[in-house]
Amino acid sequence: MGEILFLAHRVPFPPNRGDKIRSHHLLRALAALAPVHVGCFGETVEDMAADSALADLARSRCVVHRAKPLARAGIEAIANNRPVSLTAFASGRLRDWIDLTLAMRPIDTVFVFSGQMGQYVPDGFRGRVIIDLCDVDSAKFEAYAHDHRGPRAALYRREARLLAREEARLVRRADAALLVTEAEVELLRARLPDPVGANVLALGNGIDTLLYDPARIAPHAAIAGVAGPHLMFTGQMDYPPNIAAVERFVAHILPTIHAHHPGAQFHIVGRAPTARVRDLAGEMGVTVWGSVPDIRPFIAAADLVVAPLAIARGVQNKVLEAMAMARPVVLSGEAATGITACDGEHFAIGRDDAALAARALALLQDKDGARRMGQAARRFVVERHGWDAMLAPLARLVGRGDSPVTRRDAA
Repeated sequence: MGEILFLAHRVPFPPNRGDKIRSHHLLRALAALAPVHVGCFGETVEDMAADSALADLARSRCVVHRAKPLARAGIEAIANNRPVSLTAFASGRLRDWIDLTLAMRPIDTVFVFSGQMGQYVPDGFRGRVIIDLCDVDSAKFEAYAHDHRGPRAALYRREARLLAREEARLVRRADAALLVTEAEVELLRARLPDPVGANVLALGNGIDTLLYDPARIAPHAAIAGVAGPHLMFTGQMDYPPNIAAVERFVAHILPTIHAHHPGAQFHIVGRAPTARVRDLAGEMGVTVWGSVPDIRPFIAAADLVVAPLAIARGVQNKVLEAMAMARPVVLSGEAATGITACDGEHFAIGRDDAALAARALALLQDKDGARRMGQAARRFVVERHGWDAMLAPLARLVGRGDSPVTRRDAA
C-alpha cells in the first residue's frame, strides 16, 4: 500500500467550525489507514499555530498562509475567467510542494477536501482521486443570487455558473466524489451535463458524542445564573446564511416569543460576528458573544437552540451538536436536511416564521416535553451519527478495504 496526499482549503485544526470538524475527522481516519501528507491553508494565528498538531498526524505537511484580499482574488478571477472561490485559494508555493511530494513519495491516493482544492490534482497523476465536495457550492451561489439584486446578484450568478463547470470537471476526474447527504448527491447528479458514469456518493457528517456529552459539561454560569428563558444560535458569524438566520430570528420570530416571555434572552455565539450581527446586540435581550473558547457550556445553558436557516447545504453540525447535548432544537426544514430524525420527537421543524415561533413557544411552555425531546435527540445522535459509523466506508473509498470503490462502481 502506498501513501495518501490530503489537501484541504483550511487547516483541520482546531476542529471548531463545520468544515474543519469534518476535515479533522477525515484526516484522523485516513492517518489510521496509511501515512498521510497534508497540504492546506491557514488564515488566522490560531490556524498557523496548528502546524504542531499536524506534525503528530502527518508524515509531512505544508501550511500556506492565505492572505489574498477578496477584492484582488475577484479581479484575478474575472481576468482569467475562473471562479473567485478557486482564485482565492491559488498558491504557487502549495502547488510546488504538492508536485515535489508526488515526485518523492509513493502516493497512490489523493484525497481532496472541498472543491477549491481540486485545482491542485495534476492531470498526469494516475493514482486514486477522491474529492469531498461536502455540498453543492454552485447551488449555494445560485441561492445567493436569487436573494440579491444588481451587481452582487450578477457576481453570484457568475460564480454559480463557473463553479458548476468546475464541479462537473471534478466529478469526471475523481474515482469518487463525496457529498454530505443523499439529497446533495441527487442535486449534483441532476446538475451534471453527463451524469452517466459519475461516481457520486454520500458520506455523512458525524459528531463526537463523548465530547458533546451534557453529563460532562456544566452550563455557562453567566447564562445559567440569569432569568430566561434562554434561546441560542451557534455558528460562524461571518457566514451569510448564519447572518441571515439570526437577523430573521430577531426581526420575525423573537418578537412573538417576547410577547409571551418578556424576559427571553437570545444568545448568538460564534466567531467573527460582522457589524450587522453585532448591531443586533441589546435588542429584546440579544447578546452577541463572538468567539468563545468552548461552545459546549453555552449550549448546555440554553433552554432552546434555534436554527432558522433559509439556505443550508449538507448536514448542519450546529444542529447535531445541540442534539448531542440533549437540547431541544427548533429549526427550519432547510436546517433539518440530511438528519433523519423525527419531527416532534427529536427536534421541532417550523416551515415559516409563525410556525417556528409557535414550536418554540410550545417547548418553552412544556418543560417536561422539551426535556424528553432533548433526551431523545441525544439518543438519536449517539446511535446514528457517531464519527466511527459515518466514516466506516472510508477505507474502501481510498483503496484500503476488501472491495475498493472505483469509477466502474458508478456504471
